[in-house]
Amino acid sequence: MNEEARKADPGLRVRPAVAADVPAVKAVTDAAYRPYIARIGLAPQPMEADHAANVAAGLVHVIGDPDVIGLVVVEARAGHLFLDSIAVHPDAHGRGVGRRLLGFVDEHARALGLPEVRLYTHALMRENQEIYPRYGYEVMERRVDGPYDRIHYRKRL
Repeated sequence: MNEEARKADPGLRVRPAVAADVPAVKAVTDAAYRPYIARIGLAPQPMEADHAANVAAGLVHVIGDPDVIGLVVVEARAGHLFLDSIAVHPDAHGRGVGRRLLGFVDEHARALGLPEVRLYTHALMRENQEIYPRYGYEVMERRVDGPYDRIHYRKRL
């Protein structure tokens, strides 16, 4: 989405989350990841995150005005931006929210001077394995981390 379109639709403007957003961050994360519990047999890691600490650390960026409908949790690391979580409320699917958030992640990495974005998804979250390659992500490896069977991706900017 170009700058003019973002200005025209303030609901798709991405902004840093603030403390008042923490309940919405938790609600959107839970709503987005809840369907995967039965499939993978445990709560996805983003549901267990300390949302208040992540917001306080400046890691969370939200979309939606006035109500939060999506978010990303990103962390600058050595040589890349790590996309820890992306969540879109199911009621907002099909509105370009996920696309806008992924675009923001690329913009944020570039602004920080980082040459790539990395993320992982659970191997049983098949939908993500279709989505990420469409946005330029390539598989790096598949690795089991504790109870999570993860596929690791990267996108070179």
